[in-house]
Amino acid sequence: MKNLTVIFLCLLLASATLGCGKKNGIRATYAGNINTYCEMKDGTWSCNDRSYEYRLERRGRLPNAECDSVFVYLSNLPDISFEQAAKASGLSSDTADYFAAEDAVLVELRTE
Repeated sequence: MKNLTVIFLCLLLASATLGCGKKNGIRATYAGNINTYCEMKDGTWSCNDRSYEYRLERRGRLPNAECDSVFVYLSNLPDISFEQAAKASGLSSDTADYFAAEDAVLVELRTE
């Protein structure tokens, strides 16, 4: 039982470091509330072993909402509108509104 616990802890620690690729190129790691992601030394971003050129924060107010929503995406698309960000976050029932993993990934969602 003790060996099983040690193996489980080792696997847990290993999986926590896999999301950002190679350790030597990381400038900072962020624990987003949806995905953990890394800022790389070359200025790119990384999440789930994929590289992204941009980190985009989109703020706005959804219809009938009492506060603003903030969507943080890592993206290879230079611009994502607030409407696109909201739909792709899971608010749309149309799968055409979602981003392919190589285009963008949602890493944080919060209200302000």
